[in-house]
Amino acid sequence: MRAVVLAAGKGERLRGIVDAVPKPMIKVGGKPILEHNIEWLRDYGISDLYINLHHLPDAIRDYFGSGERFGVKITYSYESQLLGTAGAVRKIANEYWGDESSGAFLVVYGDNLLSDFNLADLISFHQAKHGLATVCLYRKPEEVSKSGVVLLDSQGRILNFVEKPYPGQVQSDLVNTGVYVLEPAILRYIPQNCFCDFGEDVFPAAIDAGENLFGLVADADLIAIDTPELYEKALGSRR
Repeated sequence: MRAVVLAAGKGERLRGIVDAVPKPMIKVGGKPILEHNIEWLRDYGISDLYINLHHLPDAIRDYFGSGERFGVKITYSYESQLLGTAGAVRKIANEYWGDESSGAFLVVYGDNLLSDFNLADLISFHQAKHGLATVCLYRKPEEVSKSGVVLLDSQGRILNFVEKPYPGQVQSDLVNTGVYVLEPAILRYIPQNCFCDFGEDVFPAAIDAGENLFGLVADADLIAIDTPELYEKALGSRR
């Protein structure tokens, strides 16, 4: 199975920390966050990786190269303008994958730090459900207004997906981890050559169209390294 690892973000809320390196290259536990994610994928047998780039792209290319040193094969996709989480996948699919017969793939947000999660469980769940997409979730009982919040039915089907909800829109404490298993048919919901986001655009559109999307609640801890405070939390978790 292939994986798209998203690594193009600027990290606007981390100014002063990411001025000299892209956000996914911030070090935690002595190595970049992106390296933790690449090693995690490799350890589950996912070695065919596609990484999108934008901000300071050479810092990532120079560090990881072809990926051989890390036991993976890396193909890079440079974005002169940011395309969003889904737009990046559409560009990579257009450039490298061809038609929709190429099988399910993973998407991983390369600037998040996910601990103690069994990726094989997510893949097996997706294969058993035969849905268009499976989203890895975790419970976040505190503030969720800056997250993608998901409402599930008893079978794990996603009934609603709201990105960064207003207080009155919060229906759940289940939050998107930024790890997905997707069928190639998801590309039908991603327009060509424009900014498009999975949480804002693609998942809501697919749900509205009657597609079956599922969520698996992981017994895992996620640190979305979006602020200096969360970066300090991540540092503490990997000391």
